[in-house]
Amino acid sequence: MALSIKTKQVFGVTFIVGLAVILLSGWYLTSLATVWLGETRARAELLAKLISQRAFDAIRAGGDPILALKYDTGLQSILQGTAYDENVLYAEVVDTQGNVIQRDGGQREQPDDLVALMSRGTIAQIRAIYAPHGKSFEYSAPLPKIGDTELGTVRVGVSALLLRKRVEGELRTPLITALAAILVASFVAMLLAQLTLRPIHVIRSGLARLGRGELDVDVDLPGSAELADLGDSFKAVSARLAADRTTLGAQRATLESVVDNLEDAVALFGPSGTLLFANPAMRPALAAEHGRIDELLPAGHPYRVAVETALATRESLDPSTVQVPGGGERLLLTHPVEDAAGALLGVMLVARNLTYISQVESTLSYSRKLAALGRLSAGIAHEVKNPLNATMIHLELLKMQLADSPGALEHLAVIATQVRRLDEVVQGFLKFTRPEDLQLQPVAVGRLVEEILPIVSAEASKSGVDVRVEFPPDLPPASADPGLLQQAFLNLALNACQAMPHGGRLRIAGSVTPAHQVAIIFEDTGVGIAPADLARIFDLYFTTKEHGSGIGLSLVYRTVQLHDGEIEVQSAPGRGTTFRLLLREAPPTGRRSRPPSGPLGLRDAADDDGAHNAPAS
Repeated sequence: MALSIKTKQVFGVTFIVGLAVILLSGWYLTSLATVWLGETRARAELLAKLISQRAFDAIRAGGDPILALKYDTGLQSILQGTAYDENVLYAEVVDTQGNVIQRDGGQREQPDDLVALMSRGTIAQIRAIYAPHGKSFEYSAPLPKIGDTELGTVRVGVSALLLRKRVEGELRTPLITALAAILVASFVAMLLAQLTLRPIHVIRSGLARLGRGELDVDVDLPGSAELADLGDSFKAVSARLAADRTTLGAQRATLESVVDNLEDAVALFGPSGTLLFANPAMRPALAAEHGRIDELLPAGHPYRVAVETALATRESLDPSTVQVPGGGERLLLTHPVEDAAGALLGVMLVARNLTYISQVESTLSYSRKLAALGRLSAGIAHEVKNPLNATMIHLELLKMQLADSPGALEHLAVIATQVRRLDEVVQGFLKFTRPEDLQLQPVAVGRLVEEILPIVSAEASKSGVDVRVEFPPDLPPASADPGLLQQAFLNLALNACQAMPHGGRLRIAGSVTPAHQVAIIFEDTGVGIAPADLARIFDLYFTTKEHGSGIGLSLVYRTVQLHDGEIEVQSAPGRGTTFRLLLREAPPTGRRSRPPSGPLGLRDAADDDGAHNAPAS
């Protein structure tokens, strides 16, 4: 098991202190043993000298020296006094044959020579003192001679066991002190390790925050200049990572947005056939959002065959047209993805919807035909308008000539009314088919709504409608033509006010969608739209109003289409209607919005009757 830096540091300091304590204790033990052995030898020598001196005095009195030594009370007292020495085991006087003349103390059991022990090394002395079963040592000195005659020897026995107890008694206090020193050293080492390793913990915490995705992580490393430099370096690395992550995040979001909005089905499989990514166009063909290809697609499926072949051969396959079950005709492109070293990272599969492309081409062709038909219709409308103008002029002349014929004037009035109605229809048709030159630019939609508020408030006050405008200050501008967009806003707002003849609330709000679109909402509490009419409200000339022209909502829908936007409507009879316009957000580098033209920036506001083709909106 790997040890942490803190554990290693504490163990290292404790080991160094413990080793020093052990060495000092060993040195003290050897010194103490040497001192006590020397002291014991000195005592033994002193005792031997006392015995020899007393023996000399006893022999000088005359008579048999052996008997004098044996019955000398002074010598006997000296021998008995050795019992009070804690290290002396026994003391005796023996003759030259080894026979005991006088003795006091314990038994003599083949002792080692104390003088020889003193001449040995320190280790040998320690081993002798701590020998099992407590060895004994002996110091011997000869008795005084009478002439040339040797009388005997004085022997003093010393117990190693008694000496060891004395040494251990002296070592108890140093050992307790050494243990306390080791404990204190360990505690101090832990404190020092905590202080020393604090910068590492701070940096590790900063790295963990970076790993969790936090940006601009800062670490506080107070102390020396080296730590301050390390903190500055960490800040620089953190800032660089934050910048790179922001850039990568923007690029990834852009790439995901592009891939998700592709009509082509795109999928990426790993080297083992595991699905790594699939865009929305690919997901309907897969059995699940995760898993291996053999779990997501049945055997023999063109997608599965293409991917498995590319994984096996690690080569791009030629584009091929296949028939996908339930998906129509597809053009398959399969390409292996490798890293710089040539290792296979996966296989990308792209399936292009040929049926959709054919439909798009057909739609484009149909649109071109409709555009040509629109131009033709506009020309016809202009040709019809001229005779209508002439008809109106001659009707006025006839009224002047037939002023005295009430019956004829009545018929002329009917004809004039129908001609005016036909002229209104032609005017509306011209307005709807008139080609528009869009002036797309960044437009603050909240500002456009503020400019139409005087007209909307005047209409709302007639029926007691409360108008509320809710646009956040940070709402991004939309890419739009301000004149056309303002006219569409005015049509929706006036229509909502007219849908609340007995009062209510009109809410005009703005927001941003996750798809980076600007949403403008017109929400009223009016009479609502019948479900049967909801699908037809954007049709030209469709209206349920008594005096409506059926052009207002058609123009709103056409304006949204010209801006490549979307319009949604939700309505319930008796509860109100909500229109939601979705416009593209202007790019950050776009131009500032130009002021709308006209007194309120309105285009042909008087051309429309302000009423949409449904009662509520």
